[in-house]
Amino acid sequence: MKAATVHELKRQLAELDRVTLIQLILRLARFKKENKELLTYLLFEADDEEAYRRHVKVLLDDALKEVPKRPVYYTKKSLRKVLRTLDKMIRFSGSPETEADLRIHFLRLIRTNQLPVSRSRVLVNLYEGQIKKVRKAYARLHEDLQFDFEEELNQVLG
Repeated sequence: MKAATVHELKRQLAELDRVTLIQLILRLARFKKENKELLTYLLFEADDEEAYRRHVKVLLDDALKEVPKRPVYYTKKSLRKVLRTLDKMIRFSGSPETEADLRIHFLRLIRTNQLPVSRSRVLVNLYEGQIKKVRKAYARLHEDLQFDFEEELNQVLG
């Protein structure tokens, strides 16, 4: 995600009321390294969560196309790097629906790109860990959405 310039951030912050500004800054204080990216999300992308998800999915698509299939060592390192970025973007959103959707998309991409997950115990654990995180995320959703995500996850898992 490309961060906005300081000037763009300043102009957007000037339009906010005091209470909203305090809430944004308190949330921002929880993060250190990604402050500018988080603020960009909060000011420009938080209003349209669906567009944010589409944007992250495109980034995931591009990142997973570049993951080498051999040797497995480089596959593992590359997947972990992609996963760190995904976790950061999920943390920015804070929405369990977004988390479940993006993690299911990540699992689907691993399957469609035919990455050698079964060749390494570490990759198997990484894959299963993502499945657990999806189930944990959709457990916090409404029952109808839980059912939809369960069906989608079952389709991905085969």
